[in-house]
Formats: sequence, structure tokens, C-alpha cells
Amino acid sequence: MLKSSPLLRSPSALAAIRKSAAPLRRQVQDELRQSIITGRLIPGERLVERKLIAMMGVSRTVIREALRQLESEGLVAIVPNKGPIVRTLTVEEARDIYAIRAVLEGLAARLFTEQAGPTDITHLERALSDVEEAYDSGDAKSMLETKNNFYEVLFRGAKSETLASMLAILHGRIWRWRGLGLTHPNRSAERDRQSLKNLRALVQAIRAQDAALAENTLREEVSQAAEEVHRLLKDGSPQAPAETPAVS
Repeated sequence: MLKSSPLLRSPSALAAIRKSAAPLRRQVQDELRQSIITGRLIPGERLVERKLIAMMGVSRTVIREALRQLESEGLVAIVPNKGPIVRTLTVEEARDIYAIRAVLEGLAARLFTEQAGPTDITHLERALSDVEEAYDSGDAKSMLETKNNFYEVLFRGAKSETLASMLAILHGRIWRWRGLGLTHPNRSAERDRQSLKNLRALVQAIRAQDAALAENTLREEVSQAAEEVHRLLKDGSPQAPAETPAVS
């Protein structure tokens, strides 16, 4: 279990919310969610309302609504006499989430292979190129964003509303586990190479219209990611700033 910090670390931990077409609550949710996923807010960290209000420049009502949504996603926990905190990552939860991920994302790969058209495949190939460029750059934020986008393209191309809704339920948790490697001091550089190799093999299987191979390839990728996350969690080291990442 990772060590935690009792307070938000600095006024720069979260960005002030600027007006846009998106509902204010959703903007706050997205900023908090991204901060948790990338490790800017670490497991066990208290989410003090008055600090969040001051940093983000929104009302108490908006903050509370956003925290309730993140609680429903499993990213925030409400602790008696302490208030909301970033949920701690555990080996047990990782085991469950990755077992579910392997099944659902493997199915998405199979359905993509069976249902996707040439345009969908082109979009997936471009998404993979973006992942490769991000890995080459070593930029933590780009690596996480491009990899998440790759999976979003894959899920859309599967053309299953039911599967998409099931994955959406796990959305925040899955991204959080994927982002764990971005901030852990004992991350493995080998995991980067392994993951890229798997994603390239996945796209190759899709091009060859081999649905079974595509499903098995993505299941193997998730299984290897799970092994890395289990290793990092059992290590027990605190998370560190995202600089030279390895993504699960």
C-alpha cells in the first residue's frame, strides 16, 4: 500500500477552472479525476473543500457534487471524521480490476476486428503512432493521454454500446491503474518496450482480420500490465512526480 500525504501539497496542485461550453461541474470533475489518475493527488491525500474552492475558484456546491461523482467512480472515499480522500490503491482492487479489464478489453479487440471498417483501422493506426511518438518524447502526460486515446479509438470501433457502457463504469479506475507507472519511483523501463510491442502486435492482428489473436494479444497486454502494477504496489514506495514514465 502506498504512503499518503495528509494535505494537498501546494496551491498549484490543481488548476483554476476557466469558463467554457462544458458544464462547470464536469470541468471540476475532469480536473480532479485527471489529478488523481496522474498522481498529482496521491492515494490517501485529503481533499479539503476550502482548499479546493480556493484553488479552483468554484463554489462549495460544485466541489461537493464533483466529489460525489468521483466517489461513485471509486476514485474518492469519504472517511468519517476526516472527509473525502483519494482512495488508496490496493493489490486486491488491482487484481479485480485487471481481471475485468482483460475480459472486456479483449472482447473489444475481438469486436473491433470483426466490426471495424477501413476508416476505423486507419484511426487506430494513427492513435498507435501518437503513442509511439509520446513514448519517444518521454513526456508523462503525453504518454498517458495518447495511450488512453488509443483505447478509446479501439472501444469506439468495437461498435457495442453495451460494452462501451460497461467500460465507462470502470473508466476512471482503469485510467488510474494505467497511470500508476507514470509516478512510481520503481517503474520499469522494460514495461514501456513490452507494452509498445503488444500494441503493435494487436494492430497487426487486426489488419490480418484475426479476431482471436487480437483478443489474446490484448488480454496478454493487460496481464503483463497487472503484473507490473502488483509489483509496484507490493513494493510500497510512495509515488513520485511524473518525469520519466512507464505506462501500464
